[in-house]
Amino acid sequence: MKKITQDAGRKALGEFAPDFAHYNDDILFGENWNNTDIDHKTRCIVTVVALMSSGITDSSLQYHLENAKKAGVTKKEIAAIVTHAGFYVGWPKAWAVFHMAKEVWAEEGADDAKAAHENAMVFPIGAPNDGFKQYFSGRSYLAPLSKEQVGIFNVTFEPGCRNNWHVHHATKGGGQILVCVAGRGWYQEWGKEAIALKPGDVVNIPAGVKHWHGAAKDSWFSHLAVEVPGEGGSNEWLEPVASEAYNKLP
Repeated sequence: MKKITQDAGRKALGEFAPDFAHYNDDILFGENWNNTDIDHKTRCIVTVVALMSSGITDSSLQYHLENAKKAGVTKKEIAAIVTHAGFYVGWPKAWAVFHMAKEVWAEEGADDAKAAHENAMVFPIGAPNDGFKQYFSGRSYLAPLSKEQVGIFNVTFEPGCRNNWHVHHATKGGGQILVCVAGRGWYQEWGKEAIALKPGDVVNIPAGVKHWHGAAKDSWFSHLAVEVPGEGGSNEWLEPVASEAYNKLP
């Protein structure tokens, strides 16, 4: 089993409560979670039931439900686990856990497709692109590959996801280069026809050009976004791509 590591304690409380951060990251997760007397899947189930019995339904339960799913707990198994525990710890607690579990296990098929997409490329999908989600129609993911010399990010779009119309501004140089690495997607400049994208395609986007890019309706899509060095650079996010126009694309 892969060694479990954790740094959430130090990130959240490293300066305020360093001892607690140490116990959380190094003892609870560093030692206890790596104990092999019970297997990882069983440990995940025990943790979910312990939190449920305590009435804890915050982000910690969300984390451990997701952890249980990653450990191989299926939708049928979690339903049976919560139902069984509900008889002993309380029916309202079971209802509360089911509301969260339904979201975690809601898209098993989508998760399989996401995993297959990630396996099709050499770059990681990364984390949910929450910092820019207001500028995307659908869910996207971001994996920073280089933040030195030239910024390079792997951007992944779920099927149907695309970003808003936007412009990369610069007083000199600037712009962006897209290198398509997996799946099928689209790129369009304002006033021009959309261009289909496939792995190996490269798109050069000069500064000042209004455009959008994203996945096809039926395919995950990933591209590297390369930040072209320039002066006075900024991004201007504009209106979403109209669904009527997007849905006409094959």
